Amino acid sequence: MKELLDRFLDHLSLEVGLSKNTTESYGSDLRQYIKFLEERKVLSVDKISGRDVTGFISRLSERNLAAGSKARKLSSIKRFHRFLINEGHAHSDPTGALDSPRLWRKLPSVLNVDEIMKLLGQPKGRDILALRDKAILEFLYATGVRISELINTKRKDLLTEVKLVRVMGKGQKERIVPIGRHALQAVHEYLLRSRPELANDYSEDVLFLNRRGRRFSRMGLWKILRKYVLEAGITKRVSPHTIRHSFATHMLKGGADLRAVQEMLGHADISTTQIYTHLDREYLKQEHLDHHPRSRMKI
Repeated sequence: MKELLDRFLDHLSLEVGLSKNTTESYGSDLRQYIKFLEERKVLSVDKISGRDVTGFISRLSERNLAAGSKARKLSSIKRFHRFLINEGHAHSDPTGALDSPRLWRKLPSVLNVDEIMKLLGQPKGRDILALRDKAILEFLYATGVRISELINTKRKDLLTEVKLVRVMGKGQKERIVPIGRHALQAVHEYLLRSRPELANDYSEDVLFLNRRGRRFSRMGLWKILRKYVLEAGITKRVSPHTIRHSFATHMLKGGADLRAVQEMLGHADISTTQIYTHLDREYLKQEHLDHHPRSRMKI
């Protein structure tokens, strides 16, 4: 379970883009939870029951822990179990019947269009790594895929003639996502000039390859993104998931249908997609504040 916890924390940091402090809070809560399970001789995630979870919460009550702190820990546990289900590490969720307030849900950080354009323009030159990196950034922004989905995309999944990509999402659910001409052009150049130079006997059909001709790790892609964020002079905290958030926000801001964006993102529940409409409203309010004559007048 400790190994699975490490994977979950990597997911929060690299894919979701949570801050170091927030990720450490999740880790602290869940290490207490795992220690409690070990005391009960529950050593496998599929052996965890609803009683084990409520037992842990009762233990916290005995220690006179504040209600807000208990709710936060339960929120951590629920998110951990959802991750285990989505990643195929567990078959059931012992927290499914338990209610907890949504405490830590915040609007995700996004890049505006100008910032995205600066980022996409950073990989310069015609060497094989620059062409590859440009293709990766264009692909992420064009499709809104998760980093794990990009890592696992194969060449056969790129349906160039119809400008679509086959994406294998969470829970092995397949979806078809459109991809624009700029991204297709960047990927075409990468396939023509870079990938043949990077490929070796271990490459299989993986679309994007690292320097060793193998499938990328999440950390490997995060390092590439961080390099170009710094070169673009972007001061916001940016993760691969920030590109996904930006894709969704820009699509909705441009007038895309909410359910179409839900389909492209691979969200099972439309309420997950609706957070981007809230983000768009925040953007509109800020635009009004910044540009309406009355807003700028001092009282």
